Amino acid sequence: MLKSPPQTPSSRPAASPAPGASEVFQLLRDGRPRTRAELARLTGLARSTVASRVDTLMALGLVTPDGGAASTGGRPPSLFALNPGARVVVGADFGATHARVILADLSGRELAEERQALAIDEGPDAVLGWLVRTVALLLERGNRPVSELAAIGIGLPGPVEHRTGRPINPPIMPGWDRADVPALVQTRYDVPVLVDNDVNIMALGERSFFWPETTELMFVKVATGIGAGIISGGALQRGAQGTAGDLGHVRVPRGGEVLCRCGNIGCLEALAGAPALVAALNAQSAGELGTSQDVVDLVRSGDARAVQAIRQAGRDIGDVLATCVNLINPSVIVIGGSLAQAGEHLLAGIREVVYRRSLPLATEHLRVAPSVAGDRAGVMGATVMAVDHVLSPESIEAACATLTTA
Repeated sequence: MLKSPPQTPSSRPAASPAPGASEVFQLLRDGRPRTRAELARLTGLARSTVASRVDTLMALGLVTPDGGAASTGGRPPSLFALNPGARVVVGADFGATHARVILADLSGRELAEERQALAIDEGPDAVLGWLVRTVALLLERGNRPVSELAAIGIGLPGPVEHRTGRPINPPIMPGWDRADVPALVQTRYDVPVLVDNDVNIMALGERSFFWPETTELMFVKVATGIGAGIISGGALQRGAQGTAGDLGHVRVPRGGEVLCRCGNIGCLEALAGAPALVAALNAQSAGELGTSQDVVDLVRSGDARAVQAIRQAGRDIGDVLATCVNLINPSVIVIGGSLAQAGEHLLAGIREVVYRRSLPLATEHLRVAPSVAGDRAGVMGATVMAVDHVLSPESIEAACATLTTA
């Protein structure tokens, strides 16, 4: 929950905090300065009510004067805007073998960053212990006191129950099953801790920074596993249990009797995931490929077998995405993850099948594009998740309520 700063006699509002201040604040979140008169017109509220709510938001430090508007006679009206420096948040993205953490202001602007080679299978105590130490380091680098930290967003490479922040049977995260991630972090920082799976936060990051006007978007991560973050109506869709977008375990036409690690046969991941491609290419040439980066390097070198394999992986992914296009009708499908670094060969296979098998109306304006954020999509999305929580109407109202007892 957003905490109010210490109040002094000069900064304390003259009257009781105005209820409903979040309604005015949401109009100022975009950073565009507005006058009280504009805010009154947009909300339909009386100017006196708007003035009271602006005073409350200024007392919280979330809104600040922003010069003056052009005068039509007399004193120019005052402008007010979001104060992005009022608080800071932390975004953390954990992969199987890496960690990236950033400190950002309320506009999402990065203030400090730390990266580390870190194995997720070391367990929650070791990984989250590193995180809390890193948060302290970033606050120091950014010259921000811990009292200004408002929330921490975390992305993990496995299924997560978003409501509780607990990983659920994550296949590559031994020791993490149902670990209370927020509680472990909150032993050091008494702020909201939001946790989601990596592909969901990638979707948030990609959409917020590079496709802000797009309300219907899928972000598909193609790596060891294959999954999608689905944004519909401008909101992330997690599903009833948080497993929405698990494309990797959809059966594909070419799947046959291929056994998947989930126990089923014919799954997309068992054919088009990085381990499957590594195994297939090694079988063809008795090679020693070990990782998705090895596959990408081979494709980039122009190896015909690798190019053919990645193109076929794209077709298999396209088989599943064609159904998704007909079902949820996205306007943009963004392809990310380690195998997406193979470039146009993967995208060409996806497009080939999606445009052939989806309904013409659904693909008329559909774009299938590579990720712009690349390996930063996750940490950017974790930051967005934290900021969205801090600036949500519920958090703003709760912060306003604390002023009544200040």
